[in-house]
Amino acid sequence: MDYPDAELSILIVDDQQIARLNQQYLNREGPTNVIAFAMQEGPFTEIAPDLLGDVVISVETAHREAKNAGLTMATYFDRLLIHGILHLLGYDHENDHSEAHKMEQKANKIFEFLKSQPAS
Repeated sequence: MDYPDAELSILIVDDQQIARLNQQYLNREGPTNVIAFAMQEGPFTEIAPDLLGDVVISVETAHREAKNAGLTMATYFDRLLIHGILHLLGYDHENDHSEAHKMEQKANKIFEFLKSQPAS
């Protein structure tokens, strides 16, 4: 992915906290599973060029969605984290539908790579 020195923060929150962020920053009602706040765009990118941004995941929404999808929480959490990181890297499935397929393919490739790695 060509970001060997990149940093990001991961915030694990509840539905109430992510709903507040969703309303405040995206003007959307209610909780969501993941929100990404990219630091590689906008006027202050030069302040911390290795900082990709923040990925915020609601553990409550993730748990419900994992259960509904028949996935383990760990698997679904990994998928949400990958999804959030791809947003930090500039992938946008909401405003660019042609990129949605590319984003999904990239996410699947990363997920498969991670699954193939030996456990530490």
